[in-house]
Amino acid sequence: MLSFGIILLLLFIVDLYVFQAIKTVTQNLNTTAQKVIYFIHWAIFAITASTFTLASATRGTPPDAFKTYLVSTLFIIFASKLIIVVFLLLDDVLRLSKIVLNSANGDEKFDPSRHKFLNQMGLVVAAIPFSAFIYGMVKGAYDYRVKRVTLRFPNLPSAFDGYKMLQISDLHTGSFNSTEPLQEAVRIINKQEADLVFFTGDLVNNVATELREHLDTLGGIRAKKAVYSVLGNHDYGDYVNWPSQEAKRENLQTLIDSHRQMGWDILLNENRIIEKDGEQIAVLGVENWGNKRGFPQYGRLNQAYQGTEKIPFKVLLSHDPSHWDGEINKKYEDIDLTLSGHTHGMQFGVNIPGWKWSPVQYVYEQWAGLYKKGRQHLYVNTGLGFLGYPGRVGFLPEITVFELKKA
Repeated sequence: MLSFGIILLLLFIVDLYVFQAIKTVTQNLNTTAQKVIYFIHWAIFAITASTFTLASATRGTPPDAFKTYLVSTLFIIFASKLIIVVFLLLDDVLRLSKIVLNSANGDEKFDPSRHKFLNQMGLVVAAIPFSAFIYGMVKGAYDYRVKRVTLRFPNLPSAFDGYKMLQISDLHTGSFNSTEPLQEAVRIINKQEADLVFFTGDLVNNVATELREHLDTLGGIRAKKAVYSVLGNHDYGDYVNWPSQEAKRENLQTLIDSHRQMGWDILLNENRIIEKDGEQIAVLGVENWGNKRGFPQYGRLNQAYQGTEKIPFKVLLSHDPSHWDGEINKKYEDIDLTLSGHTHGMQFGVNIPGWKWSPVQYVYEQWAGLYKKGRQHLYVNTGLGFLGYPGRVGFLPEITVFELKKA
């Protein structure tokens, strides 16, 4: 209750502070317009406080689409207000400096009113991320992009020169409100005519039933050779309060069975040998293995590796990219390519040619795109779905197509 009260008080203080900027900017408007703007401002605060209260009272209940979009919108508004607060603080620093200087000089003429320009700038700057996040919900969440990556390896068997592999990751099917977006994604995937399709974990948010209405859609993914998949941290049901361990195990088994029902060959610390024209490559898949606190280490790479020792080229599917530095490139130097997901690129950032930035980079060293150490490569797919914030800004939903070339 104390924490709840403190948060509500902070929300009120921020809104009261931002209200000063609104009053300053609207001071030349007529009284009716001012009252309407003031009402909207405080109505948003009331909705935010009520939503926070309801969310706290129903914690642990899976949110529906309306709640998800409402909470996300309110959070975006609040985050934008924090930007305004920065400009208000700057304004207060300038006003305080003038008070000190005027007091020192004995000058009694001092205008204590706020600087209208700074307040206007605060509102304008805050509107930029606000607009971007709203656009990310309306458009960015389903703006599927195909990224093409050519990888060259000296040890790639000649028969696999030009081999095409496709990766998708982090579908989080429980976040989709209809089947149409994933139907479009599957259409794009199949258009690539890949030899192999890989899914690198987080098929659901929490429970296997989220997948039910998407089974037929995802079962339509086609590859010339096979579709391989692994589990991600969200697939185990670790973030749900289950009535028993047996219920949790049944949920996981249902999800594993669903992979197979869709025609996906799920790799549970296993490998598959791919043959072409008498030559071989290996596909290894491990369960989730995270090198960050709070993430499980179910993966057993030593098991998945067994039987591939003499295979000249190896591809590993491992959901969490921290596995790469945590174990892979320390103990298994002959794994040529690791494919991961997990980070989502935090679904927000700057992603332009020559520069990419996201807050997630302060947590994960490898978080989006291609990385290389020695002869080993890691690719981190930023995901096809979304979680929490129902949108994407900068790091759009990704379908990655790799072409293998013999160096």
